[in-house]
Amino acid sequence: MADAFAANACNKVNDLSLPELYKHLASTGLVKRLLELARDEDLGEQGDVTCKVTLEESKDIETKIVSREQLVVSGLAIIPDAIEIFAPGVMATTKAEDGAFVEKGTTLVVLKGPSHEMLRLERTVLNLMSRMSGIATRVRDYHQAILTAAGKDCKAKLLDTRKTTPGLRVVEKYAVRCGGGYCHRLGLHDAVLIKDNHLSGLSPPQVAEMVLKASKERDALVKKGLEIKFFEVEVDTLEQLDAVLSLPTGAVDIILCDNFNCEMLSQAVQKRDVSGKPILLEASGGVNIKTIGAIACTGAYPPTYPPTRAL
Repeated sequence: MADAFAANACNKVNDLSLPELYKHLASTGLVKRLLELARDEDLGEQGDVTCKVTLEESKDIETKIVSREQLVVSGLAIIPDAIEIFAPGVMATTKAEDGAFVEKGTTLVVLKGPSHEMLRLERTVLNLMSRMSGIATRVRDYHQAILTAAGKDCKAKLLDTRKTTPGLRVVEKYAVRCGGGYCHRLGLHDAVLIKDNHLSGLSPPQVAEMVLKASKERDALVKKGLEIKFFEVEVDTLEQLDAVLSLPTGAVDIILCDNFNCEMLSQAVQKRDVSGKPILLEASGGVNIKTIGAIACTGAYPPTYPPTRAL
């Protein structure tokens, strides 16, 4: 089996609680920019013209968001930021927590405030919570498939990827955590991942040479003050894996085994263990709800970005 998940070898955001994680992601400014874009594309320059022609005065109203099926809640954390941008007169009282698995008909949040503001706010909040809760719920399904196949003591972890909707990455990655998954790199800016397109045409010895050189460049950048959370290399064959495992300890943190079948993944785990290197292994390619259990049993971490489901 693979080593216990080492957060410092992947991404330290995995040490954060969900409230801390949301605060960290929001501190990038990307959540605010997302909400401002949502406001501008919905309200334009003229505002809600339907309210202008149907409601002469804005009246205080109360509404609530209710789950329409069993689901994992995700997106409650974004509501205060959405209120600030769309509806500063609205008050929100949460009745559930992000990450909670709730039954159909559960009240998630109660909103009170001026009707004009409420109508500006509701659709964006519903859209985001629907998508985020759908992702979180699907991640839970994948996590349950791992536990069913490999047992509760399985050390495999479910990782997200960069295959996110443009503009929604931080909230979709937050949703993965709500569902029981883990964050991989947030983007190209915070970790090194040398993929097959970087290594195209190189023999295994040349791969080792190139990766070692890149690792030294990483060390130089870190000394200059850049924060690089981990150094990862993708391999397509067991020969490339052998080449990367031959490098000095500390050169590589993670090896991504791309499109390895379960037999190859088991061999990769064995080779890593024999090497004695404290390297994590990832499995990528062909990961779905039917295959993830068997992949987890090999001891390699299966990164996946599951599709969404409706709230």
